[in-house]
Amino acid sequence: MSADLLIRSVRVAGPGRELVPTHEPVDILVRAGIIADIAPAGGLRLTAETLDADGAWAVPGLWDHHVHTVQWALDAQRVPLGAATGAGHAARLIAVADPLPDGRLVGAGFRDGLWSTRPTRGLLDEATGERPAYLINADVHSVWLNSAALRREGFDGRDDDGMLREEDAFEISRRLNAADDATADAAVARAGRRAATRGVTGIVDFDMAWNAEAWRRRCAAGFDEHRVEFAFYREGLSRAVEEGLRTGDELPGTSGLVRVGPLKLITDGSLGTRTAACSHAYAGDPQNFGVLTIGPDELRQLLTRATGAGIEVAVHAIGDRAVASALEAFSATQARGTMEHAQLVRHVDLVRLVRLGVVASVQPAHAVDDRDLASELWHDQPAMGYPLASLFAAGAAVRFGSDAPVAPLDPWRTIAAAVHRTDDERAPWHPEERVSLDVALGASSRHGEARIVPGAVADLALCGADPHALDRQGLSTMPVVATVLGGRLTHRA
Repeated sequence: MSADLLIRSVRVAGPGRELVPTHEPVDILVRAGIIADIAPAGGLRLTAETLDADGAWAVPGLWDHHVHTVQWALDAQRVPLGAATGAGHAARLIAVADPLPDGRLVGAGFRDGLWSTRPTRGLLDEATGERPAYLINADVHSVWLNSAALRREGFDGRDDDGMLREEDAFEISRRLNAADDATADAAVARAGRRAATRGVTGIVDFDMAWNAEAWRRRCAAGFDEHRVEFAFYREGLSRAVEEGLRTGDELPGTSGLVRVGPLKLITDGSLGTRTAACSHAYAGDPQNFGVLTIGPDELRQLLTRATGAGIEVAVHAIGDRAVASALEAFSATQARGTMEHAQLVRHVDLVRLVRLGVVASVQPAHAVDDRDLASELWHDQPAMGYPLASLFAAGAAVRFGSDAPVAPLDPWRTIAAAVHRTDDERAPWHPEERVSLDVALGASSRHGEARIVPGAVADLALCGADPHALDRQGLSTMPVVATVLGGRLTHRA
């Protein structure tokens, strides 16, 4: 007998372990990229390429179901601003940074919601002078520019704070992410290799660009680090329909690694930019209820067209008003797909989401990153903030992601946040929303459904420690000794 790969002496720790009648190591036989057999260690005597796992713990290959790929890849080149304690501090950090080759100063990751000093154009001008400066909010829904950058981008002429929000901010991000193909592809390849070291075998790509050609080009050049489902936005819907693309179809020319994903629709803003559409006003800002960026009628029309073409939808809805609007559109059109984020949800809408079969695609790390901001700005909101356990209890299908670069693309940090609801020494934030490790591992697998069983795709992450035995810190820094993609090693420590 011959085999593609024989993984020797591994313990099954993730979904599927309930079917393995032993806690002792087993051997996993992979043929043609599929798990063909699981047997007690030493029970399979075959001539095959062998990976000796030395008792490592196996979980299904990890997926990040929400990634802005090129922006995430380029983020490594941008000045980190997450530690900025105020507008002046952020301006000083960007002022002393090395510019990009074209002279622009680009930073990312600031969170101004709790700053005591507010961003102004003048403050940033004073620190940076005539060098174009771009400071991207951690939530990517706003960008702070100095006068030189505003002139360069054609947004000058306003007596404002230099802060562009929502669609204007997205346009700036599109321009900043518009690197030449070679630069972007090299950055994506490096980022893909980093992801493989954390056990990642797939992502859903939400870049704000038409990515079919880009992924064909990358795969032709040798990209093979993980699987991809690429989304597109409403500007690309007509093209997708004309080209006959259907969600789930394999993208030709990508060796089976890339498939067509959903239509992405952004229906409201974000908490950090104070634009998520809520039923009650933001604390301290009684006229601000956020914004619906796609009205109900247009949303129904878009969902109807996508559904008729065999395309699923991924609806960004953060505030409870946006969540309710999205569910109305799902109900009216019978569209299939995901609700992205769902950070503020009315209790009744949990039931509606389940009844409609809408998948909750959520980012557990946002709950711990945003806990102070949510406590400050949403304390008068009667809806549930950052529900997690409540989604599972209601019977919802749930998938985990990071929204990288908003949060790091590291599924173990995501899993730790879901299990512990804190990322520091403080007590868990809303501990009633914690989930078990097994639940978190399941939601971090492909579409929340992968299992280590015969007949399953052989996408695996082999861990250097038993995830069930680790505390929060150990879980978030889990050592990954090997990553297997369809029976092929993409990482080995």
